[in-house]
Amino acid sequence: MKLHLLKPLAGYYRHLTPWLDHLPLDAVLLLMRVVLGSVFFLSALTKVDAGGISQSTFFLFANEYDLPLIPPVLAAYLATIAEFSLSLALWTGLATRLAATGLLCMTLVIQVFVYPGAWVTHGLWASSLLVLILRGPGIVSLDWLVSAWLSSTRR
Repeated sequence: MKLHLLKPLAGYYRHLTPWLDHLPLDAVLLLMRVVLGSVFFLSALTKVDAGGISQSTFFLFANEYDLPLIPPVLAAYLATIAEFSLSLALWTGLATRLAATGLLCMTLVIQVFVYPGAWVTHGLWASSLLVLILRGPGIVSLDWLVSAWLSSTRR
């Protein structure tokens, strides 16, 4: 490719970059929380039926998922409860860093012991969860409101 063809692209890039620098990170963090929360919430929904945790979930934990150190029935309950509660925490932005850490641990367990071939999907989840752990939930969150309230009561 000739260099003169790259000049217009470089110009577009120079104009686009400052605009992107002004996009609010809080909107991106909110989107990450909603999407990741949805991934785990939808997974939790597959584990339950009208009577509670489904028999197929117990079967999978007993026969397909090779989790060490934990009985399959307990693992089924813990995974289901964690997916429901931690996804709700992400959606509301309450204890976001703690919830993201819990989901990151769950993601690592799934990657290592359950579906090791799905590293691309799990890598995407893990990297997004790490952003939430490192940056927090943003201002559109209960964490931010609690922090603001605590700061005002300390004055």
